[in-house]
Amino acid sequence: MSAHILLVEDDRSLAEWIADYLSAQGFVVSCANRGDTALQLIEQDLPDLVVLDLHLPGLDGFRVCQAMRRFSRRPVLMLTASDSEADEVRSLELGADDFLSKPVRPQVLLARVRALLRRDAQAAALPVQLRTVGALRLDLASRSASWQGKAVGLSSQEFDVLALLVEHAGTAVTRRRLIEVLRGIDYDGFDRSVDMTLSRLRRKFGDDPEAPQRFKTVWGVGYLLAPEGWAA
Repeated sequence: MSAHILLVEDDRSLAEWIADYLSAQGFVVSCANRGDTALQLIEQDLPDLVVLDLHLPGLDGFRVCQAMRRFSRRPVLMLTASDSEADEVRSLELGADDFLSKPVRPQVLLARVRALLRRDAQAAALPVQLRTVGALRLDLASRSASWQGKAVGLSSQEFDVLALLVEHAGTAVTRRRLIEVLRGIDYDGFDRSVDMTLSRLRRKFGDDPEAPQRFKTVWGVGYLLAPEGWAA
């Protein structure tokens, strides 16, 4: 069955172009041009993925994403004219899974959409699986994390990066591999999303960015989760 995408965009010409393009790729696409209308449709129809603009009448994209996360874990791709790093960070912290700035190349949009849907399908198919490193515990089925017995709220991207680092604990994971997990595309040497994600993980797990003991930078390679930093 074709995945259902809800496109939330108040620029009607752009919405028509994106909807036509994604429909031609085999997706079922519905559209909303207001944030409040979009939230009603998300709750009513439970689309497989939401492509969400930030600046919308009714409710802005931040508030839509935040409200949606109270009842749905379906992936959200922010697509906005803003290229502000602060807007990207806020979007991810409120629960968005990816962030793209306009204008966007159609092939890049398609790659991100497919990557998010693939990741969501893989997570849904997983049996209950637990991974632990010291006092860090990940439940791959529910996509939840706890540290020293306390739940830690993570965005979808943060969870995926943490899960990959836990899987290879004690070994450096390359920047290219991390970008593939985050974006579904090859690393081009300029994407800083990995660094931003690691910065947020360090903050959430109390790791000193000046002298990290849990998430270590391996210069010229990528990042490493150090098992000794997670002792109970």
